[in-house]
Amino acid sequence: MTRYVDEDLHDAEFRECDLTGARLIGVVLQDAVIDGLVSNLVVNGVEVSEYVEAELDRRHPVRVLLRSEDPADLREAARQLRAAWDATVERLRRAPGIERRGVNDEWSAVQTMRHLVFVHDSWFRRCCLGSAEQFTPMGIGPEVEPYRDAHGLDRSLDPPLDEIVRVRDAQSAELEAWLDEVTAAQLAAPAPVPEDDVWPPYARGRSVRQCLRTVLNETFEHHGFCVRDLDLIEAQE
Repeated sequence: MTRYVDEDLHDAEFRECDLTGARLIGVVLQDAVIDGLVSNLVVNGVEVSEYVEAELDRRHPVRVLLRSEDPADLREAARQLRAAWDATVERLRRAPGIERRGVNDEWSAVQTMRHLVFVHDSWFRRCCLGSAEQFTPMGIGPEVEPYRDAHGLDRSLDPPLDEIVRVRDAQSAELEAWLDEVTAAQLAAPAPVPEDDVWPPYARGRSVRQCLRTVLNETFEHHGFCVRDLDLIEAQE
C-alpha cells in the first residue's frame, strides 16, 4: 500500500482512481467533494453510506424504481428518465451554445448524450436484445483500446444537438416499447450477449435485468452530471 505521511494534498484531485480500502487517518478533510461508487464508508467511526443512499433516494425517488425487479416499476423509471432528459434538452435549447460547453474537465451536454447513444447500443441492443449490429457512429464509448473506435464508432463526428436528440428519442422509444412487453422471467434470463469481442466484454454471464439496469442507471447518473454542470456554467455567467 502506498503511504502518504505529512503530505500536503491541498486541492488534490483524484479522477477515475480506485481507492478501495484507502485509510485516511488523522487527516484534515474540509470542503471536500466525493463523487463516485461509495460503499462501506466509515467517517469518524460512523458508517455513513446508508445515510447517503437514503438521502439520495429521498431526493431522487426514481432510484428506488431502478432497483426494482418488477417490469412495471422499470417501465415507470424509464418514463421518468425520459421526461427528465426532455426537460434538460428544452433547457439547452433556451441557451444556444451551452450544450457544447464543459466545466472541470467533464463532458459537455452533447458529449454526454452521445455517450448514452453508445450505452443504449452496447448494453441494451447488444446485451438485452442480442444484436450484433454496428453501433451508431456518433456514439462515444470507452477510451480503452481496442474499443475506442471499434464496431462502427466514429470519433471524428460532431453532430448538432437536434441530430443527437432524434437518435436518443428513437432509442428511448425502442426501450420503452420493449419494456411494455418484457416479463419478469425474461428479465431474469441470462443476457443473450453475442459471442464476439465487442464492448462490453464483462457483460457475458449477467442477466438481462442487470444489463438493463446498467442502461437505466447510466441514463440517470449522466443526467445528474449534466444538470450539475449546466448549473455551474450558468452560475459563472
